[in-house]
Amino acid sequence: GFPIIYRQRRIGLNGKEFTCLKFRSMAKDADARLITLLAQCPESLREWTETQKLKTDPRIHRVGRFLRISSLDELPQFINVLRGEMSIVGPRPIIMDEICRYGDSYRYYTAMKPGITGLWQVSGRSSTGYDARVKLDTDYFRLRSTWVDLKIMIRTVSVVLLGKGSC
Repeated sequence: GFPIIYRQRRIGLNGKEFTCLKFRSMAKDADARLITLLAQCPESLREWTETQKLKTDPRIHRVGRFLRISSLDELPQFINVLRGEMSIVGPRPIIMDEICRYGDSYRYYTAMKPGITGLWQVSGRSSTGYDARVKLDTDYFRLRSTWVDLKIMIRTVSVVLLGKGSC
């Protein structure tokens, strides 16, 4: 159904907010469903608190599951790249509620543009806890170079083709 593009405010370079684009992979009322689920299911609340994701997310529709496994849901973010809001490689763009999870590392996160792919995506994605994600973003800041970006882009191809860590 419509809309097919999901828009969400995310944090980018220098802490500036921008509208991140994705193909919609969840039900239209996903935010309300999440609140209800987390209030009713302590196990889902624990998982969400740890990772900001749910392995078995009831909000994702059938086509959305395919979009996520194939990473095709990210394609509209190339528009964000063309607008200068994102880069191809960098940390995943975060929402305002996630800033507190970065602590002192938030300054590293905001010192670079978020990316469509990055060290986190090729190092486990959804199977990685949030603390590890923050460490990977900080490591990327310290290691970033054209060579590192090229290696991440090459690894992204195999991760996407194998569907590793998605959903």
